[in-house]
Amino acid sequence: MIEQDYRRADLPEKLRALMDYALKLTLTPGAMTEDSVLQLRELGYSDEQLLDATFVIGYFNFINRLADGLGVDIGPEMQKKPQLPPFSSL
Repeated sequence: MIEQDYRRADLPEKLRALMDYALKLTLTPGAMTEDSVLQLRELGYSDEQLLDATFVIGYFNFINRLADGLGVDIGPEMQKKPQLPPFSSL
């Protein structure tokens, strides 16, 4: 279920919030605000954990954009993309 649409999976609130953060950073990076981070801190994430998560999210987005921009043909296991509704519907 998580692979298809994590929002329909039975996840703890803390993990779901981090997944929401990753989705927002991936789809609408310009919409990120200090509140995006503060909400995660309130759920118990440390600054170090948030920095690590943001590095990982940013790295994967960067690598995917490089591959897309250069027309790199990725393997079939990497081509499976979940069909999520637009972020604005959250």
